Amino acid sequence: MADLDPPADDALAMGVRNENGTVLIRLSGDLDMTGVKQARAVIDAALGSDPGRVILDASALEYMDSSGIALMALVTRMAPQVQVRNPTPIVRQLIELTGLSGILQIIDEDQP
Repeated sequence: MADLDPPADDALAMGVRNENGTVLIRLSGDLDMTGVKQARAVIDAALGSDPGRVILDASALEYMDSSGIALMALVTRMAPQVQVRNPTPIVRQLIELTGLSGILQIIDEDQP
C-alpha cells in the first residue's frame, strides 16, 4: 500500500492492501455521506475476495458522521472479523457511543 498524503480539502482518501486473507483499508480525511459513496465502491471490490479479517486503519480519519458508522457496521456483515486500528479520538468516541464497540474490535497498534 502506498503512503497517503493528507487530503488537501478533507475529502476521503483510501488505500487498500490484501495480505494472506486480511484486507487493510486505510481511511484518511472525512468519512461523511459524500466519502461513504466512494468508500463503499472500494470496500465492495476489496471484500470480494471473502477475507477472513478486515482492518480499518482510522489513524488519519479526521471526521466521521452517522453514514461512516453505518458503513463500518455494514463491513461487519461482510467479513467475520473487523478491527478498527488506531482510531482518532472522535472516531473512537463515536464507535463507543453507538455501541459498535461490541462488534468492532478497536486495536491500538501498528501491526496487523
